[in-house]
Amino acid sequence: MTQEARWWHREGDKVVCTLCPRVCHIPAEGRGFCFVRANVGGELKLTTYGRSSGFCIDPIEKKPLNHFLPGTAVLSLGTAGCNLGCKFCQNWDISKSREMDRLADQADPDAIVAAARRTGCRSIAFTYNDPIIWAEYAIDIAKAARREGIKTVAVTAGYISEEARGEFFQWMDAANVDLKAFTEAFYRRLTQTHLQPVLDTLRYLKHETDVWFEITNLMIPGENDSPDETAQMCAWIVENLGRDVPVHFTAFHPDFKMVDHPPTPSATLLRARQQAIEAGIRYAYVGNIDNAHCQSTYCPGCGETLIERNWYELGAYRLGGNWCAACGRPVPGVFEQAPGNWGRRRVPLRLGQWPSVGGSA
Repeated sequence: MTQEARWWHREGDKVVCTLCPRVCHIPAEGRGFCFVRANVGGELKLTTYGRSSGFCIDPIEKKPLNHFLPGTAVLSLGTAGCNLGCKFCQNWDISKSREMDRLADQADPDAIVAAARRTGCRSIAFTYNDPIIWAEYAIDIAKAARREGIKTVAVTAGYISEEARGEFFQWMDAANVDLKAFTEAFYRRLTQTHLQPVLDTLRYLKHETDVWFEITNLMIPGENDSPDETAQMCAWIVENLGRDVPVHFTAFHPDFKMVDHPPTPSATLLRARQQAIEAGIRYAYVGNIDNAHCQSTYCPGCGETLIERNWYELGAYRLGGNWCAACGRPVPGVFEQAPGNWGRRRVPLRLGQWPSVGGSA
């Protein structure tokens, strides 16, 4: 299905897409860098509207979001294409897809919201590939979800134009922003993009929205894992976003065009987490490794373990709403009186075929 796109104008026989900083000038019957936004008859069209590469019920912690409705289930979906060119992409079969037949599931926004409601999901995540390139579809789903009291999550690299980001994020309840590195050289060489627009998005989220957001930094050996770069990134976060934005340092595994790089050693992630804490970041985590201590949440006031995590499964929970149950210190995030108990299950879903998910989502 195609849908007329927002954020574009004509220049001669080309359409100019202004959704992201690439500002693609697309010739007649051509496509933008992302592949899914096309010049069809002199108008910009989103060619993947209403089509998904698949649906899955996940734990919200997998996004990763540690301070947003802990323990609950989230309905995840993506489409195809991407506006970044990451050589290390770990969802490359989806984000780099040029095969529209990968989009096996078709669903309008109301059907997706109905699926989330019927399966007990508290939120819907736009993920697998960056939802910015299918913003029109994501926004329509988010509008339908908000009417039903279901929250929405954008898992994104944050590479969006100033023109588009206001409308996109006004409909999102939460986001995980992938801050891939803290050097322009890395972004230019390994993602074919630029760092500054991502930093602008992060500042925008913090200072001009109520969106709850967390940051992920995928650490690639020899590319963005130096102690100096980590120190600069943490200092920028503290100065520009504050001490309470959760930061996830996650392990790289060889994939796509970077199979010659080794996996990230656990010691690198643990060192980065310690640097973040010493820089003043109150909630720093590690991901993609087995370390329950460094995946858990602690009160920065009294040191109490607030949320125990083992991968995506919760253990002890010592929050009373948004407060430490031990000392009463407020804890930033979106919490309820009790967590969900979805655990670490991953349940693939075809719309119209409802699994028996069991347990409280």
